[in-house]
Amino acid sequence: MTHPRRRLVIVVRADPVICGHSGEARNLAEVALTRGFTDVRLLTWPIPALRAAGLPLKPLDRLLPYSAGITVERPEAVGDYRVPDGRHQAGLTGRLVELLAEPLPTTCLSMYLVPHTTVVMDAVAATRAAGITPNVHTVAKAVGSDVTNVIRSCLREGRFGAATVLFTTFLANDEVVAVSEYTREEIVASAEQVDAHCGTAFAERCRRRVTVSYPPIDSAAFLDLDPAHVDAALARRGLERDGYILFLSRVTRAKGIDDLLTAFGRMRCRSRVKLVVAGTGPMLEQVRAMAADDDRVVFLTDVDDHEKALLMRGCAAYALPTKPEPDFVETFGIALAEKMLAGGGPIITTMTGGTLEAVGDTAVIVEAGDVAALAAAVDRAVLDMSAAERQDLELRARARAMAFDRVAVFDALFPQEAPAVGVG
Repeated sequence: MTHPRRRLVIVVRADPVICGHSGEARNLAEVALTRGFTDVRLLTWPIPALRAAGLPLKPLDRLLPYSAGITVERPEAVGDYRVPDGRHQAGLTGRLVELLAEPLPTTCLSMYLVPHTTVVMDAVAATRAAGITPNVHTVAKAVGSDVTNVIRSCLREGRFGAATVLFTTFLANDEVVAVSEYTREEIVASAEQVDAHCGTAFAERCRRRVTVSYPPIDSAAFLDLDPAHVDAALARRGLERDGYILFLSRVTRAKGIDDLLTAFGRMRCRSRVKLVVAGTGPMLEQVRAMAADDDRVVFLTDVDDHEKALLMRGCAAYALPTKPEPDFVETFGIALAEKMLAGGGPIITTMTGGTLEAVGDTAVIVEAGDVAALAAAVDRAVLDMSAAERQDLELRARARAMAFDRVAVFDALFPQEAPAVGVG
């Protein structure tokens, strides 16, 4: 029996960008192959464009391969230097028009409203204006920085026209989702501010239509890790099991890395454990300078997706003291959920944004920005917490994080009983 062909297109900042949402795209794409989609495409940016943007990138020679049936497309820019901006966006939009023009039922998911949802809506509009009726169903997923960076900056700077365009584009999709309940609430609150200024009615529509779809995680990559593989990975880095506190995230102020470094200097446990800072980001050089005289701080800037789980499993504690900043608030915390699956030492984090939606009551919570409390919490986790308490936190964390498994998230986002595609 021949099954009808179906296509899923995800417009996103995909690998090699170091971002939890690039992992989301990969996980949704992989599950799609098991759910009747015969052609899955990630529409993303050329590597030089990602480098030019200053985004933190994974080592190109160690990217995990995608399964057969998943195609990563990086359309080249349209035009030359006389088009100072938008050339790559035009390339993405044009390529999507070509895909939509093919007589193939297509579900199109955009992650990051700016510019990916704009790409999708422009492509759909252009295809229809050309006299072609695409069989497409569009889903727009608002991730953290859509709200904490783009929307908030519009409101902070009084740029209500830009905010109006953003909400109009978002709500033009067949389905609109948010990465967490916190993100959904922030979308509605921001829409209320735009409504109050412009006389629009975005908030009611957002309140009625926006649903929550948590980040999908490949739980199999974090569960049942071979102890020998963990020990071997640590040995290659000069580390020992339970011999380090792990910070594995983007190295940026909003992730609380400056607070963690300061706290580490005050910890009683520093004579027993090292601090491993795994990742890259805009504060990397500043953080290196802060730790220049501390031989107990180790920097790892080339950790790949495979090694990430092993480092998480072997640590004495995992600290992500994220805090709200004008340009970013942690709206879920994908790395927290990954650590919950991997096991290992307790998680120490804050109540910033949507982190509690990830960890629930399975982590040690401190006040964001409270360096003394952070130092005390890590000391308790490493030095004073009993083996039974550590195991209880680990088991409950893993059970909670299974709700974010990529299969469960995919099936909730694209339910099989519902039509896979529509007409927009």
